[in-house]
Amino acid sequence: MATEVDGLLKRVLVPILLPEKCYDQIFIQWDLLHVPCLKILLSKGLGLGIVAGSLLVKLPQVFKILGAKSAEGLSLQSVMLELMALTGTMVYSITNNFPFSSWGEALFLMLQTVTIAFLVLHYRGQTVKGVAFLACSALVLLVLLSPLTPQAVVTLLQASNMPAVVVGRLLQAATNYRNGHTGQLSAITVFLLFGGSLARIFTSIQETGDPLMAGTFVVSSLCNGLIAAQLVFYWNAKAPHKKKKEQ
Repeated sequence: MATEVDGLLKRVLVPILLPEKCYDQIFIQWDLLHVPCLKILLSKGLGLGIVAGSLLVKLPQVFKILGAKSAEGLSLQSVMLELMALTGTMVYSITNNFPFSSWGEALFLMLQTVTIAFLVLHYRGQTVKGVAFLACSALVLLVLLSPLTPQAVVTLLQASNMPAVVVGRLLQAATNYRNGHTGQLSAITVFLLFGGSLARIFTSIQETGDPLMAGTFVVSSLCNGLIAAQLVFYWNAKAPHKKKKEQ
């Protein structure tokens, strides 16, 4: 019975959360304080948790836009730059064969960001442009993941993530400041993105050892923190657009 339980546990944990040598170190030799293996377990657990959470991170933002039938307060340029950064991270990770737990959320966040960009265009009365944008996004992604795209181009795309993230978040911050409120920005989404980017600093160092990936998440954390701070500052501020419609 004990052997069956051990075998089942091993199938669950190896190699998803632990390499076999770490499984033996912790569960066979009972070395529960083996730091290198504990760091791997923490990193894998955090990474998979972030990936799982990313399935829902931007849904509050999507539902808030749909509920209000408005994308007021959202900077389209910021959304587009975020989409570029997410696409770059995903393509760079796939081409470098990084483990899915180190980048998987980029895939789900990218799909949700594409949806938000379409909704922004739709509620601005540019639905046809939104449909064309969806088609172009799919085409660009296919080209980037194909053998036609040199590795140097993929690396350059990932390197451009830092300025893209900074400019995108500063555009959103400027929009918030200019409006004096955060409009249809979802607090849940913003705070989850902030927490996720902080955790990704550790997991990217641990799982990929890539300074470019880690640096991107450091910058992303700082920028997401700025938007989170604005949400707190403008918490009770109300968008005036409804009053304008009534006049």
